[in-house]
Amino acid sequence: MEENNHVHKRRVRYSGRYPKKFEEKYKEHNPEKYADTVARVIEKGGTPAGMHISIMVDEIIEFLNIKPGQTGLDATLGYGGHTSEMLKQLNGIGHIYALDIDPIESEKTERRLREKGFGEDVLTVKLTNFANIDTVSEEAGKFDFILADLGVSSMQIDDPERGFSYKIDAPLDLRMNPNKGESAADRLLNITKDELIGMLLENADEPYAEEIAEEVFRRKRNGTPVRTTADLRHSIEDALSLLPKDERTENIKKSCQRTFQALRIDVNSEFEVLYDFLEKLPFVLKPNGRVAVLTFHSGEDRLVKKAFRDGKRNGLYSDISENIIRPSADECRRNVRAKSTKMRWAIRSDY
Repeated sequence: MEENNHVHKRRVRYSGRYPKKFEEKYKEHNPEKYADTVARVIEKGGTPAGMHISIMVDEIIEFLNIKPGQTGLDATLGYGGHTSEMLKQLNGIGHIYALDIDPIESEKTERRLREKGFGEDVLTVKLTNFANIDTVSEEAGKFDFILADLGVSSMQIDDPERGFSYKIDAPLDLRMNPNKGESAADRLLNITKDELIGMLLENADEPYAEEIAEEVFRRKRNGTPVRTTADLRHSIEDALSLLPKDERTENIKKSCQRTFQALRIDVNSEFEVLYDFLEKLPFVLKPNGRVAVLTFHSGEDRLVKKAFRDGKRNGLYSDISENIIRPSADECRRNVRAKSTKMRWAIRSDY
């Protein structure tokens, strides 16, 4: 009889009735195995740890009007929810190219999509920035439809090691690709005070930019520079201690959100990347090709709005959405992270 040398590895135990830490949420990290648990979390308006709930799927699918045999591009793969739904519309005939710069999450997402039956004949995943759509188009040809969801994936926010959330103490990183560029902590070490103020104003319209920058640099002068998410949160709390007590909590929360957003945009060069994408976009679309873009803050939306309007004025687009499209109230109830979403679309002219 063959000896079984497999050693059973016990799951790490946690204190309390329910797991609270990201690494302890074993059920939500395996949604296919614990579908009932995940469904309950979503029903209560939450996003299960390690997952991402795709936003405005129905509106996107309706607008893109995907037909079998077409070629499409998901410029921001993320968790793959939008990609999966677009692939279903192709019904096995056609091809989608999906791009992402996050080597950690794109590998997981590609594996999930392959397990769903989407093989290399219908799906190509590329580890590249969506600013490089012209290079991708050289291989793929021009596209019938393109989607760009500019939001940060929930998997990145929830994972404390990535440093995207001010709610959990972790190294202040904020890079989409942790293998490239400098972290947010290093950026704060190398930036000038005036540059930090400008970053907070330009990237997040932060009303307390000067106060926050002064506190960050005070810590730096004292030999205790901001290195972690908690350090930055405490800096913001101290900077806003001048506010009346009854206003402080809510303002600190909003300033934390805006400051982390401003730093994330900076270390990932998000505005520069988006500008390059929008400039190249009409030239990789087929005649009458369609593009939808989801944005999540005013700076992104302003760039998309201007690019689409300029494109229509110059004859590159035959039609654009004049007004933003927002998720339904029901979707926002089911997914609180959908509330800030804005969708704009454009249709390529017939050359």
